[in-house]
Amino acid sequence: MRIEPRFAARVTGWVASATWLVHKRATMLGVHGARERDVLLAASLYYSHDYTMDAVARRLGTSRSTVSRLLKAAREEGIVTISIRDPQTNRLGASELVAERFGVDARVVPLPDDASDAERLNQVATAAARILSGWMDSSMVLGVACGTTTNVISRELAPKPIRGATVVQMAGAANTRSFGIAFAGGVLSRFAEAFNATVVDFPVPAYFDHLQTKQAMWRERSISRVLDAQAHADIAVFSVGAPAGSVPSYLYSAGYLEAADFQHLRDNGAVGDVCSVFLPADGDHSAIGMNRRASGPTPDQLQSIPRRLCAVAGDAKVDILIAALRCGAMTDLVIDQRTASRLVRAIRSTDTTTDTTTE
Repeated sequence: MRIEPRFAARVTGWVASATWLVHKRATMLGVHGARERDVLLAASLYYSHDYTMDAVARRLGTSRSTVSRLLKAAREEGIVTISIRDPQTNRLGASELVAERFGVDARVVPLPDDASDAERLNQVATAAARILSGWMDSSMVLGVACGTTTNVISRELAPKPIRGATVVQMAGAANTRSFGIAFAGGVLSRFAEAFNATVVDFPVPAYFDHLQTKQAMWRERSISRVLDAQAHADIAVFSVGAPAGSVPSYLYSAGYLEAADFQHLRDNGAVGDVCSVFLPADGDHSAIGMNRRASGPTPDQLQSIPRRLCAVAGDAKVDILIAALRCGAMTDLVIDQRTASRLVRAIRSTDTTTDTTTE
């Protein structure tokens, strides 16, 4: 039997809306050890019955610090799940709004208001790594778009020794200033090590100088093999890139774009990229000519992958995230609390503008 109590509490100016899934019978989880039963009981008392940590400690005959560790274990093992709802978001929170508007399953990572941008990224990466580990299984193909966020995700993965898995690079890494191959290789190798997988590299530039060169490369059998692996991926993991932000997106900080490229993107209204494909605010990648020379998959091509996990942290990424949602790039989103709040306000602002325009 499952009990799903809900309550709301004010925490540092936010309203925390939490759902706790507490298994009342340990036998249903196959739990037989004393510690596992303590984890379940501590979670039930603290979250379901509003016991204080001191009261839980007295009930279990243990210390407050031990109760803290038990509650942490309950969250990490999925016995307890928590989501945050910003009181300024009007009718729906971020998860509900993203699901309603775009059909995307969003997980909001709770963080204190004063969390740094680096802390926000690390917590989002940790949550994304957990989700990936739960999804991955033997013989699966995982597509990885190498960048700042997936680099951090790769470092947060816990080993899951499955069999016959493949990790395929989703976009080329070479550029005219630094090859970028070492960075991408490190990211891919950490994903492969976590899942005991084989790596399929994509040995092409991020952007070709000439469209004809790309077309010729795509006809090569060795490259066709990589493209086929990408197309048959079971899962893809990526972020969205923005040209600004305190934690810079790798594409914009590692020499991939020349001054003329930046000007072209500004002239065409690009707000960022997904897997090295640039998007304007409306999500129509075909409007930006430079995309024809990109090695990464278009949003249309991404949609052939059943599960597409996008991890986002950072205020500067809200505009490109909305564009990516509009073009159907992702099925799942992991986002930090502050960025989620800004995302909801941006969507609401767009709604208001649209309503005013149509009146």
